[in-house]
Amino acid sequence: MAAKSTADDTAPGKSKKKMIIVGALAGVLLLGGGVGGTYMLTKPAAAATETVEEALEPGEVVALDPISVNLPDGHYLKVGIALQTVLDESAGEGSSAPDGSKALDLTIKEFSGKPMADLSNPELRQKYQDELQEKIIEAYTKEPAKEGDPATKTVMGIYLTQFVMQ
Repeated sequence: MAAKSTADDTAPGKSKKKMIIVGALAGVLLLGGGVGGTYMLTKPAAAATETVEEALEPGEVVALDPISVNLPDGHYLKVGIALQTVLDESAGEGSSAPDGSKALDLTIKEFSGKPMADLSNPELRQKYQDELQEKIIEAYTKEPAKEGDPATKTVMGIYLTQFVMQ
């Protein structure tokens, strides 16, 4: 009989352990479901933004005259950029290219004072180009005529046509 009583004593202990394991698994599943649900709900918003960006059709490329920018320690940078405009079918044949003065001003501000070592590094140079591109696109984005209408981009990208350090 003593053997029977020990078997009865261990059964409730095993069921408590099982309940703890089942509870822990349920908690992990709920946490995973919450994280997965949040990821799935926020991902479509990002995808919608990307499709708006992809809907822009490239227009003409407007090359701007190269400029010289002062760098520290008596060095210079000669940089040329070109603006990738957005195709504007409503403008017709008489459409004019965007004024490049905003882009040149932003280029001077972006590269002035940057150490030559940073500009020699391909990763940092790409980072500076990406930052410059964002600023130029923002500068050439027209505010909507009516509230609720989307903003109109006239420039969708830039190209570095010349990049000479001395």
